[in-house]
Amino acid sequence: MARITTCVLRIAATAKATNLRLQIAAQVFTNAGVILLYIVNLIFAQRLLRAQHPRFGWSRPISYLFRALYVLIVVTITMLITVIVQAQYTLSTNTHRIDRDIQLYGITTFTILSFLPIPILGLMYLAPRRPTGRRPEKFGAGRWREKIAILAAAATLLTLGAAYRCGTLWKQPVPRTAPLPAYFSKGAFYVVYFTIEVLVVFLYAAVRVDLRFWVPNGASKRRHFREPEAEPEAKAEEIGEPATESTTKESRLPEEDADFRGVFSEEETFDENEEGVYVAGDEKNDKELEAGARV
Repeated sequence: MARITTCVLRIAATAKATNLRLQIAAQVFTNAGVILLYIVNLIFAQRLLRAQHPRFGWSRPISYLFRALYVLIVVTITMLITVIVQAQYTLSTNTHRIDRDIQLYGITTFTILSFLPIPILGLMYLAPRRPTGRRPEKFGAGRWREKIAILAAAATLLTLGAAYRCGTLWKQPVPRTAPLPAYFSKGAFYVVYFTIEVLVVFLYAAVRVDLRFWVPNGASKRRHFREPEAEPEAKAEEIGEPATESTTKESRLPEEDADFRGVFSEEETFDENEEGVYVAGDEKNDKELEAGARV
């Protein structure tokens, strides 16, 4: 939707070349539309981190850190919009110098934010799980490794586009009387600003990220991704009945169970049977053996 608005404003600005307000609006939307994808990738990275390392991912310092990043994005966008508008209404050389410095800060910040999900994924895998062998917490549909691959591919594409824009902006400005360099050509512009974003959006639509990265409502308050119905103790307290020992044991996480010593891979963690229900590898093998015996 943001890119549709951008294209409409660019067409209108071309038709009304003397309308300065349309020119400013088109420039603002051209530079600000991709930021929505940066925010989406950060949200996905945070959910994967919380599933892989719940104690660390759900800790208050990490939660506050991601909130600070979102606030930084809003503040930086506001600064960039201000200098874009200001640069069109002033002839002061000093003001233009300050505006360019702020633009360099903004594009550099957004390049770092576009790349940030990649080191988060790397550190998430390098850091050992506690306790050893604990399975990642299940959320959404699909396998764990597919979620990792989707986020890594999207972050890589967005980083390429952001790095290109950042590198060209840091180069020495070209005088108006000189021809534009090749890196400012129309082909480079449409590939970097639009094609990459379209590829990421199509990727998200094709793999249904709305299902793969879906989490239950209220997960932030409960500090886990399990469904509320899967907590027998809470349901028993609501109806005034004590939770039985069996249900209490079933409701505990694997790391809380003293008998849990197994080591599961991501393939075993998120493997699904014929009914579409995710089961552990041993349980699936047992069912396949029973089906073969019947035949």
